[in-house]
Amino acid sequence: MRTPEDTPMPRHSIMRDVARLAGVSNQTVSRVLNAHPHVRDDTRRRVLAAVRALDYRRNPAARALVTRRSGTLGIIAYESALYGPTSMLYAIEGAARSAGYFLSVAGLRDLDRRSVLDAVDWLRAQSVEGIIAIAPKPVVAAALAQVSDGLAVVGVGGGHDEAVPNVQIDNAAGARLATRHLLDLGHATVHHVAGPADWPEATERTDGWRAGLHATGRPSPYAVPGAWTARAGYTQGRRLARVPSVTAVFCASDQIALGVLRALHEAGRRVPDEVSVVGFDDMPDAGYFLPPLTTVRQDFAELGRRSLDLLLAQLDAGGDRSAPGRVLLTPELVVRDSTAAPPAAR
Repeated sequence: MRTPEDTPMPRHSIMRDVARLAGVSNQTVSRVLNAHPHVRDDTRRRVLAAVRALDYRRNPAARALVTRRSGTLGIIAYESALYGPTSMLYAIEGAARSAGYFLSVAGLRDLDRRSVLDAVDWLRAQSVEGIIAIAPKPVVAAALAQVSDGLAVVGVGGGHDEAVPNVQIDNAAGARLATRHLLDLGHATVHHVAGPADWPEATERTDGWRAGLHATGRPSPYAVPGAWTARAGYTQGRRLARVPSVTAVFCASDQIALGVLRALHEAGRRVPDEVSVVGFDDMPDAGYFLPPLTTVRQDFAELGRRSLDLLLAQLDAGGDRSAPGRVLLTPELVVRDSTAAPPAAR
């Protein structure tokens, strides 16, 4: 393994080899290795491929002494099997690695202020340059706001505090897309199986669903807060299946929709002939539900890239978080076989 420290070849010679193989300048190689944000993606990929081909390894300690930057980012993640937070973590990891950063991940079992601040202290002890925190609840964003200026911090998810730059999916817009799709098919109204009331994503999706109904003057049925599970969807689905007037259901997640589909099947309510169902997330298995699920897709890869962009912008500004920094990503509707016109419209 060659490194700039253990090989007799000077560092500029190694970088020149990388530049020659990638077909770029030495300065471009330096910009890529130092994770400069203003490098084209295809150029960054060519340089990193040349680095791997030449078996060139950077010494993080030596780099930190010269640049006073560790090349390491911290990620605070919620330890959960839920599709949303897990996908956010993978997206952020992928974006950071592509930018040439090392990563240190602090997992949280409990979403409370003390746990978040302890995670920040643990990451700071490892000399991370900045922290991206998955913030599914307001308490996480509020704790991040207490972190002193000078440390770059970005929150990802529904928990938002004006003091901390944030990237999230526009959950309300996604819910309006789902609701409007069902209304355009001819359904008189849309019922909603909600997520947990203490998650901003759930309340935003409920708000978007209700706004979609109000915009068209449709009645707004009562939505019962639940959980992000198929069991919760099954429980509420059994209740809805007993009401003949229910012809359209918007679920706050694909897992909830899975439970609703089973409840409707057991009650003899055919989907989509009698009842249409829409989910939210577009988890990998959604296209293999029976029937394949119409759902709202979140672009987690773009979420990872945009959160890293916000963090790098803060690093360039010395950790200053005063600039506006909220990014809302609009999701898209993926139409499959679980939605159709209601029987009356047909």
